[in-house]
Order: sequence, then C-alpha cells, then structure tokens
Amino acid sequence: MDKRANIVGWFEIYVDDIDRAKTFYETVFQIKEWNDLSNEQLKMFAFPWVENAPFAAGAIVKADFAKAGVGGTIVYFNCIDCAEEESRVELAGGVVTQSKFSIGEFGFVSMVIDTEGNTIGLHSKD
Repeated sequence: MDKRANIVGWFEIYVDDIDRAKTFYETVFQIKEWNDLSNEQLKMFAFPWVENAPFAAGAIVKADFAKAGVGGTIVYFNCIDCAEEESRVELAGGVVTQSKFSIGEFGFVSMVIDTEGNTIGLHSKD
C-alpha cells in the first residue's frame, strides 16, 4: 500500500429507510446532490466526493444482506467545527449522545446517532 494513501478508502452506512436517511444527512451536512450508485440488488447513494482528493468517500446503503443499527463500526466525518454539524442533528431527527469534546492534540469530536440507529462521529481540528 502506498504510504501516502489514507487507510480508509470507502465506507458504507447501512440504513433501513433510504429516504429518511438521505434527509438526515442532507440536513446535518447540507448535502445538495448525491451520486446514485443503486443497482438491482441494493439502493446506494454516495456522499459527494472529489476523485483523488484527501479523505475517504462513502455511501448510505439499503440492502437485504445488511441491517442498520448499533454495531462495531463508527465513521467519523471531517468538519471545520463539529459543533456546527452537531447543532443540526436533532433538527434532522437524530440524537446527540456526546456533545463536542476535546481529544487532545487531535482536535474535537461529537458523537451522534442518525435516524437509522447508526452511531457516527463528527471530527474537527478546532
């Protein structure tokens, strides 16, 4: 593996209600357009991304082979100030489980639960 590459190359957040999940992420992260990668086996909407840019790309996915909910994977979304995105979570139907807190030299994190029961992290340097 190229030592300059990010170790996370893609992520998927499994959902039970794709429209409800899209509305949640659109509201919290102010997403205007999705990349529809759906096929006959699953509904998949990728978050906006720029090819070969830093940070990982990913999608919300509705599939028969995976269920939404609390699990062992937490995706951390990069933010300029995670308190800003945190302030929109409850309005979008989610729950803030841990308001913005310091993680020392690595910045700050907020922990939230989306409308599908997935725990996600919001990360910022400030």
